[in-house]
Amino acid sequence: MSDVAPIDRQQAAAPSAQRPARAGWSWNTRLIGVAFIGLLLVLWEIAAANAIFPPMSFPRVSAILVTWWQLVVSGELPGEVVSSLWRMFAGYFIGVALGVGLGLLIGYVRFFYNLLEPITEMLRPIPSPAYLPIVILFLGIDDEMKIFMIAFATLFPVLLNTYSGVRSVDPIQLQTARTFGVSGRRLLTQVVLPAASPYIFTGMRVSLAVALIVMVISEMVAASSGIGYFILSAQRGFKIRDMFAGVLTLALLGYVLNRLFLAIENRVLAWHYGYTQQRS
Repeated sequence: MSDVAPIDRQQAAAPSAQRPARAGWSWNTRLIGVAFIGLLLVLWEIAAANAIFPPMSFPRVSAILVTWWQLVVSGELPGEVVSSLWRMFAGYFIGVALGVGLGLLIGYVRFFYNLLEPITEMLRPIPSPAYLPIVILFLGIDDEMKIFMIAFATLFPVLLNTYSGVRSVDPIQLQTARTFGVSGRRLLTQVVLPAASPYIFTGMRVSLAVALIVMVISEMVAASSGIGYFILSAQRGFKIRDMFAGVLTLALLGYVLNRLFLAIENRVLAWHYGYTQQRS
């Protein structure tokens, strides 16, 4: 008799579902989005090549990419981007600092809530571009105006999210901290601020997109440099490929800034995400 045991018929006839699945295409991937963008660009190229739309206002994607590369190599686009980023981040960090500070005060001290909540709810719904004529009257059309507009626009998302974060702190956590002698400024910085930090980062991420938008608008209204000025100037000079190259630069800039912010957020809030995963 052989030492090898006979194969059971039921085992041999085991359903294929129990066997290891073959590696193949998965729809659960972000490559689908990349492929969709590529498809849209191909359709754009075909439509422009066949003059379905007026060639003057609808150039080919390949021509836009060539123009974009030439502007990058010449240093013209990088110079405009640097000017814009300086204004944007100056206003953004001012708005974030004010938003976090005021949000902590409004959420933590009842007096400041009663004092500032009415004016906050009055100013918040007004679109930021509506303030441009007033701000120009006081600050002119120089960088001070643009930085103020960006700071003002980025203030409210951070303020409201910070306030929500402070109000969402578990009262038991606060009572426990007070039991161990933590109070006053230490309670605010060691308990309330860390607990509210996920909300704060959410507001900061929203404000980053708002800062980019307001930066472009303010440069289009009154500026002599910057990516917003470049796009509007190219449109007025009928340099349509240059205009689209500027828009492409804005799209890439927004994507890169968002990915960098997410990387920083994941690094800073690693403790929070680890704690959330453990609880789930």
